[in-house]
Formats: sequence, C-alpha cells, structure tokens
Amino acid sequence: MLGFLIAAAAGFLTPQLEGPIVVPVMKALEGHIPVTDNEKRLIAFMVALLAAAVLAAAFNTGSVFGIIVGAILGYFGPRIFAALKTIIDGRPKSD
Repeated sequence: MLGFLIAAAAGFLTPQLEGPIVVPVMKALEGHIPVTDNEKRLIAFMVALLAAAVLAAAFNTGSVFGIIVGAILGYFGPRIFAALKTIIDGRPKSD
C-alpha cells in the first residue's frame, strides 16, 4: 500500500518536475538522443516513476502493479476528480 501511495504522489508531482529536473536531463541527453520539447512531460513522468520505484524498493513495499496504478491515478487524479465533480454537480437533486 505504501508503494501505491508513493507512486500516486510521484504521478501527482509530475508537472512540477518539468522545470527543475527535466531541463537538466534533456540537456544531458541532447548529445546522444534527439529530444523534443513536447516530450518534457513524458520524461518528467519517467523520472517520477523511477523515483517511486526506488523508494518502494528501499522500503520493500508495493508491487509493480500497485506502483503503476498509483502513478497513473496520481497523474490523472485531478482530471478524474474534476470530471466526477462535474458529473455530480450536474445531476438533478432529489428530495
């Protein structure tokens, strides 16, 4: 369960990693692999998922499936929450 929570936090923090973490990684990769600007979010997600996997392994918790599901839910969590809130707010109120 802790691995799932670590991965969910990593997925949620992916957009915040684009500036401080991804730009140096992209500069390091430029000489070896062509990297475009539209791949920033993907690289940030990969770095976050790698960090979540290392932390889960260090704490000896979680499974691969739990880490993947946690990262996906963490990444798309705000969008899922907003969609569910829109659905709930749009329903007619029953008395």
